[in-house]
Amino acid sequence: MATTAAPTLADIEAARSRVDGRARVTPVYGSDTFSRLCGRRVWLKAENLQRTGSFKVRGAVNKLAQLGDAERAAGVIAASAGNHGQAVAWAARELGIRATVVMPQDAPMAKVEATRSYGAATELTGAMFDDALAEAQARAEATGATFVHAFEDPAVIAGQGTIGLELADQVPAAKTFVLPIGGGGLAAGIAIALRALRPGVRLVGVQAGKTGAGTIADGIAVKHPGTLTMGILDELLDDVVHVEDEEIAEAITLVLERSKLVVEGAGAASVAALLAGKATGEDACALLSGGNIDPTLLVSVVRHGMTRAGRYLVLRTRVLDRPGELLQLLELVAAQRGNILEIRHRREGIGIEVAETGVELTVITRDEAHCLQLVEALEASGYPVERLTSRNAGS
Repeated sequence: MATTAAPTLADIEAARSRVDGRARVTPVYGSDTFSRLCGRRVWLKAENLQRTGSFKVRGAVNKLAQLGDAERAAGVIAASAGNHGQAVAWAARELGIRATVVMPQDAPMAKVEATRSYGAATELTGAMFDDALAEAQARAEATGATFVHAFEDPAVIAGQGTIGLELADQVPAAKTFVLPIGGGGLAAGIAIALRALRPGVRLVGVQAGKTGAGTIADGIAVKHPGTLTMGILDELLDDVVHVEDEEIAEAITLVLERSKLVVEGAGAASVAALLAGKATGEDACALLSGGNIDPTLLVSVVRHGMTRAGRYLVLRTRVLDRPGELLQLLELVAAQRGNILEIRHRREGIGIEVAETGVELTVITRDEAHCLQLVEALEASGYPVERLTSRNAGS
């Protein structure tokens, strides 16, 4: 290994015995839809169904279970963008240990509230994860609490590596494994296990293209992986690719619609890499690392993703301001099998005559071809149409 501090397969197997009965063995689903879209067999490892909604509980349990009596009495402290904090809070509650979690000020409230609900004290500080990390480390040093790092810890890495043990058993036919990378603990642990048990497989890491700068994949919004994890990943991964927010949003929407699974941005990154053709290799298993997406973000992402796929059409037109005119417009949309989601009226503004009313419609459509069909039908009936969603949305 690149570093003597890296956990071994034996460490990961020992971790499995510690997390057994606490962390779930999460299912793997084959997907005909994603297999067709990606041109190879695709499986999804649903770690979003794990306790606390992400893989993080594995590493947290393995770390805390090894603390001595004095360390337990002093409590633990962690820094987290959300998922690690929830995991440490849950593990600490299970083991009877006091926990404090320092989180970035803009951490999703769903994750903050969940962390509190598991019994941890929380404090919001700093704009980025790295700010929260520095504060948590300083507090641990000052109070004597054990600092539980989200990824730069052999015990945490070994805990996450238990996913690799499960994958080796669950998908023996997979030849490629696609793993999200934030701090790198997840990918490092899985890579150690799979390289030992399935040495010939292809391992691809995925990072958010805007890592650390406003990406919707907040779970992997770390400026760079840790020194320990990077040493492991440099040695064991075959490739590292980057995905952008648009690709992640599309993946979130498709996983929700086709697989009926809710995933957060980081959880969808591996699927995004497959859909974009960036994670190359034969039959692939993508890890859905977490499902703790803020509900308001999920709504926004789904609407954006459907618009890009040509499933939402937003357009502006004009009708005469007299009874029955709006009904004629709506009947025409209905005849084209468009399902109207929202209507807005506007009686003033540039381009609207005194006797006219501006109308903005949001219509649910089948695809981009259906959008074009509806626009053409409106124009053929004499309605001026300004399309507010891109004509290339589905490309």
